Amino acid sequence: MPIELAGQRLDPPVFLAPMAGITDLPFRRMVARFGAGLVVSEMVASGEMVTERPSVRAKARTDLGLGEAGVPTSVQLAGREAAPMAEAARIVAGMGARIIDINMGCPAKQVTGGASGAALMRDPDHALRLIEAVVGAVDVPVTLKCRLGWDEGCLNAPDLARRAEAAGVSMITVHGRTRQQFYKGSADWAAIAAARGAVTIPLIANGDITSAAAARRALALSGADGVMVGRGAQGAPWRVAGIAHALGRAPAPEVPRGPALAAFVAEHYEMMLAFYGTELGLRVARKHLGWYADEAGVRPDLRARLMVAPVPAAALALIAEAFAAPPPEREAA
Repeated sequence: MPIELAGQRLDPPVFLAPMAGITDLPFRRMVARFGAGLVVSEMVASGEMVTERPSVRAKARTDLGLGEAGVPTSVQLAGREAAPMAEAARIVAGMGARIIDINMGCPAKQVTGGASGAALMRDPDHALRLIEAVVGAVDVPVTLKCRLGWDEGCLNAPDLARRAEAAGVSMITVHGRTRQQFYKGSADWAAIAAARGAVTIPLIANGDITSAAAARRALALSGADGVMVGRGAQGAPWRVAGIAHALGRAPAPEVPRGPALAAFVAEHYEMMLAFYGTELGLRVARKHLGWYADEAGVRPDLRARLMVAPVPAAALALIAEAFAAPPPEREAA
């Protein structure tokens, strides 16, 4: 079933997860081209959003690219204090955000060390104050992304989900690991079922959703209403749509191969250079080129040369060489 949030239809219920340093505007555009029920921005630090100059906020509006390609975009906010979180929510809503997501799942030390992200799961009372502040500040739907808990001794996602729903949150996404697991081991989709049973609002399963088979199993074990694809989309922006198709929720995406793949990767590469500027864009693009190369099975020697290409012209020539040959048949989802 499609997911409805205050009249907004999120269909198919296969979403792109927020990933710091990855789900920038160029990458979200490439994913949206194939189709997704929702794409989520990189994490936005609420304190920085509140204190930045108007000119910086104007650039942020452009960088977020809200509502592009007809795919709903959610802006994810992170923070540790209620007032800046509420003000940041008002700012991004004013920029055109249709959905605001609260980050209580990021495990990175630089985030949890500042008492943000997954660290908030250690203090659910404080977490609730942040949720109430954001919900009270805006008229758009507010969602929450969290983990199973801080560690095995603090598996409090069900309680947090229940309290978040009571505070007005419209949808919850649970990553099937604790913060202390980071991304090690396997996501425990069955453990998400406890959060599913605690709320009546839509619940999304996240973690290790890398294929249609994984999505089916995650849905079956968790009872979730949909799935959120994170690292599984790296090097394969079409995977979100491919999973949705395999679940019977969307048309089959036309996955680029051979010369079409080379052209697609080149377009994404040039989009990153335009977005970040050449110097920074060259560095940001390398990780994406590596993921594309791994997905396509590019020869190791070509991949190595691609990673150290010093100028755009050299990189584009190597992209054409590396990706133009038709790869072995692979499952799109």
